[in-house]
Amino acid sequence: MFFASDNWAGAHHKIAERLLTESSGFASAYGTSELDRKVEARFAEIFERDVAVFFVATGTAANSLALASVQRPGGITFCHSEAHVIEDECGAPDFFSGARLVAVPGEAGKIDADKLSAKVAGFPEDAVHHGRATAVTITQATEIGTVYSLAEIDAISAIAGERGMPLHMDGARFANALAALDASPAEMTWKRGVDILSFGGTKNGCWCAEAIVFFDPEQAKEIPFIRKRAAQLFSKSRFIAAQFDGYLEGNLWLDLARHANGMADRLRSGIEAAAGARLAWETASNEVFAVVAKSAAKKAEEKGAKFYEWPVPVAHPELVAKDETLIRLVTSFATTQADVDGFVGCLGA
Repeated sequence: MFFASDNWAGAHHKIAERLLTESSGFASAYGTSELDRKVEARFAEIFERDVAVFFVATGTAANSLALASVQRPGGITFCHSEAHVIEDECGAPDFFSGARLVAVPGEAGKIDADKLSAKVAGFPEDAVHHGRATAVTITQATEIGTVYSLAEIDAISAIAGERGMPLHMDGARFANALAALDASPAEMTWKRGVDILSFGGTKNGCWCAEAIVFFDPEQAKEIPFIRKRAAQLFSKSRFIAAQFDGYLEGNLWLDLARHANGMADRLRSGIEAAAGARLAWETASNEVFAVVAKSAAKKAEEKGAKFYEWPVPVAHPELVAKDETLIRLVTSFATTQADVDGFVGCLGA
């Protein structure tokens, strides 16, 4: 019963087989192989337009280098106050981009458009002492399992567009968000005004595969040098391409995300029916947050369940009683019904 993170899951067998196939023979290096080009063309097909694609190893690298590619001196990047880029990347986006991250509040883990507008207004273009607004980044799905609607992305992109700021999407769980919205990749990105996407594969069945996708290839002119300087240009990049080749073939990536989301739905339903637990808030992707009795959490751990205790939101201390704890549960492509039912059984019916 592994619910600590989708990073704990292994690799899907079709992706592993594709890597094994590619392990023999020779291919040109540094992203110039036929396989690299094939996968780049597949990305263009998926997003229904010409795109520029750059493979990297981690989501932190994808986010940091994407934001670095659009920065100017004194730059300010706006993100949600609980976003991964500001909470969990050890300052990498600041380090690689030279820009500051400025937090914007918002309910349900999502940037509030009105508050974003007010924050941006605090950095006039000619205010040299304060810095200048240069980018906005949103996390889709968010750090607390919620998903921006298409209308919410529209509202944020409109604000970014007014100041000429590129809009970046952290898509570490991009496939899960897409499945939750039942939208097309194009509808959730460039048709909404998203300029750059960190396209995640690692959490959804790949070994180690992330990509930076530019929806305007002209905007990607600096990224080859930024990626090389950051030690993210792999000589044998075909092994990242091989993972994406297997991942994207036959829309496997969406099938895996739908399975993970489906297991999360089953988990949510089980928690709602249990006597010793309740949902902390509504989520839509493959992350579930629950308030459970400490005794039930201990029982689940004793039976082998793996999950993380989660900090109680400062704004909602009343969410958890003294004999309760807030936990995060993350499902993956490898989660089974038996895993979910076994965990729910620990909570009491």
